[in-house]
Amino acid sequence: MSASTWIVAATLGAYLIAAAYADTPAAKRTMLERHDLTDVEGKEVILGTAELPSGAVIGWHIHYGDESGYVLEGHLVLRVKGQPDRVLKAGDHFFNPAGLVHSLAAEPGTEGGTALSTWIVAKGKPLAEPVGDGT
Repeated sequence: MSASTWIVAATLGAYLIAAAYADTPAAKRTMLERHDLTDVEGKEVILGTAELPSGAVIGWHIHYGDESGYVLEGHLVLRVKGQPDRVLKAGDHFFNPAGLVHSLAAEPGTEGGTALSTWIVAKGKPLAEPVGDGT
């Protein structure tokens, strides 16, 4: 997959997730790097940020690989299907294994926050796939 095709696919995936929450402020995803893994066939590593202003939600979704994240600033809420919400602040980290149904939102009553994530995902698959309401 070419870099331009990948950017279009990643943007479309983010758009589809955001469309499910059209009445809320939009999160801004920025993809910083993307590389094929040299020792693992069919996998790539992606580095990116998600900025969530007050009221923003990244809807329920999965990834086709593992996500390791770190909160750069602000306050966010990580929601994982079947688990209690986890409030994250700057300096906190999180891990979402492949296929885990999850959502990320600005903590209510705050200005939101920014997370930096690294994904190791199946090459050629979308970065994220929406899964409706998480059920």
